[in-house]
Amino acid sequence: MNGIYESGEDYLETILILKDRLGKVRSIDVVREMELSKPSVSRAMGILKSKGFITIEDDGAILLTEEGAAIAKNIYERHRVLTEALVLLGVDFKTAEEDACRIEHDLSEKSFKKIKQHVKKAKKA
Repeated sequence: MNGIYESGEDYLETILILKDRLGKVRSIDVVREMELSKPSVSRAMGILKSKGFITIEDDGAILLTEEGAAIAKNIYERHRVLTEALVLLGVDFKTAEEDACRIEHDLSEKSFKKIKQHVKKAKKA
């Protein structure tokens, strides 16, 4: 797919969400949001940086690269659309969000496009 592992996609998605919410993202923000240990997040940030998905400023601010942002936006869109689809089917929001997070990584682009079209139609109805 994009040369990144599932947890890496989750990190990039979280950085994108936090950037929108906080304006500036640091590792500690990711630790708190994802409820992970500091060493785990630090290790992941090192890997994402080495693969060119993020940069880390001198003040510790984490920035998505163009490639990292593209992946994050794609995963976040999948998450939102799949959550919405599951809620439309009658799944409670919390469960829908958790399930969407698992599904978003493995679903083919073809199936995702069809689900997205269906959600769009259902919202208009």
